[in-house]
Amino acid sequence: MPAKKYSKAKLNKFKKQILIKLDDVNLEVSEMKEGVVNQKPTKSMSPDSIYSLHMADAGSDSHQLEKNFLFLSRENSYIKNLEVALERIDSGEFGVCALCGELIPEERMFEVPNATKCVDCKTKDKLNL
Repeated sequence: MPAKKYSKAKLNKFKKQILIKLDDVNLEVSEMKEGVVNQKPTKSMSPDSIYSLHMADAGSDSHQLEKNFLFLSRENSYIKNLEVALERIDSGEFGVCALCGELIPEERMFEVPNATKCVDCKTKDKLNL
């Protein structure tokens, strides 16, 4: 367990914030899934297919579908990261930089609750890649 950590009161504030974000993201994901599953055929599509009859329209439809799946994938990754953040709250590791061991500023943790590195270490880490 890290030597430096946030108080239980602050951890509870972070936890509430993360749970609110989780609810919001889960709602967005549900709406996206519903939009993908219930995609209505347009005028250029055949009635029994989600794909267009015209090649250019079919390409646009395919691109839109791929984009929707990409957004779903990204949101699902974010949900997993938020769930890991909740686990780090429970273990007392939340808000502690994985590289330097210092507390990550509270403002950063509210904006990016799945952060595991302080800004300085994150910057150094990106420069080393």
